Amino acid sequence: MFYQPVLETSRLILKKISLEDAEDMFEYASDPEVTKYVSWEYHKNIEDSLKFINLLLLRYEKGEPSDWGLYLKENGKLIGTCGFLFIDGRNMIGEIGYVLGKKYWNKGIMTEAVRKVIEFGFEKLNLNRIQARCKVENVASERVMQKVGMKFEGVLREAVFVKGRFWDMKMYSILKREYEKNREA
Repeated sequence: MFYQPVLETSRLILKKISLEDAEDMFEYASDPEVTKYVSWEYHKNIEDSLKFINLLLLRYEKGEPSDWGLYLKENGKLIGTCGFLFIDGRNMIGEIGYVLGKKYWNKGIMTEAVRKVIEFGFEKLNLNRIQARCKVENVASERVMQKVGMKFEGVLREAVFVKGRFWDMKMYSILKREYEKNREA
């Protein structure tokens, strides 16, 4: 059973998303540039955002790994998501994914959020490995993985079929011992 507590960074509150967040979500999820590298299609209307939020609410209810909403402390606005796509409890592995509104790119916000989710994964969920993947072309996502101390493991050739084609994916990971060493440094 996965639990999703409220997490906090210097600029963000990470918490469960609610139906009231549909307009904020639609604002970033309807941007084809934001959704260019994600596995889902951009939201064409507010109903698409409501459907996605209802999916998250169901995951929360079932205690399944899911996304936190990323809310700016200064105004409470939802600007993206970050969370666990899955957790393999037997092997103590978690995989994370994230998306952020274009207005907030290149400000270190996603790096801040991913660091917090990694901390939670190692310190509260007792994971041994946290991994993330991105399409080979997604340089910005890869940069976030590098900044949080993840190591490049290789390219998974044609690993996902999304938006009508196969995509090569870069795999990054960080181990608990590496996280602990980085924290001490």
